[in-house]
Amino acid sequence: MANQIARLRVELLHVEPTIWRRVEVSLTTNLRALHELIQGVMPWENYHLYQFTVGERDYGEPSPEDAAWGHKVYHAKNMRLETLVGRGVAEFEYTYDFGDNWQHRVVIEHVGVADPDVDYPLYLGGELTAPPEDVGGPPGFVDFVEAMGNSRHPAHKDMIRWYGRPFNPRDFGESAVATTVRDIAAKRKVAMLAFERSRQTR
Repeated sequence: MANQIARLRVELLHVEPTIWRRVEVSLTTNLRALHELIQGVMPWENYHLYQFTVGERDYGEPSPEDAAWGHKVYHAKNMRLETLVGRGVAEFEYTYDFGDNWQHRVVIEHVGVADPDVDYPLYLGGELTAPPEDVGGPPGFVDFVEAMGNSRHPAHKDMIRWYGRPFNPRDFGESAVATTVRDIAAKRKVAMLAFERSRQTR
């Protein structure tokens, strides 16, 4: 499946209207790399822990503390999209920041043949601005948007000061997101070429 790609739609749950992004990625992509991509397209700032939930299994960065909680976490880097597709998985969940608990639905919309002239991942589109880090989860985001959108709100000035600038719920900096994804694709291409060269010299 190395020459195949999946079109994914990533939706932020428990927030209305829906904040979403759409990307195409190689089926060889592992879940750790997908985490990095989701961070780039929302965008989040990768300050906190993350976890993918597929069926009854959780994938992330295992910690010795997991056993104390009776919670087994599998290595995200060891699970690839091609394996999930082969198992018939159509969607799964991605959680970022266990404090704010940002839950995302990742839907595998389509699997097809990769374009040999395209470097993946590829950004396709999206809508609405993601919440800022540490805003307090969905309830905190609702309060934040209300305060930022009303200059007479008692918390407006404090929120402007905390966020550092006005908040535009619709303009999420799409061109910057697309550039970030192109940068990720370029880095992965360089890494892949280096890996192929190392195999040939063995």
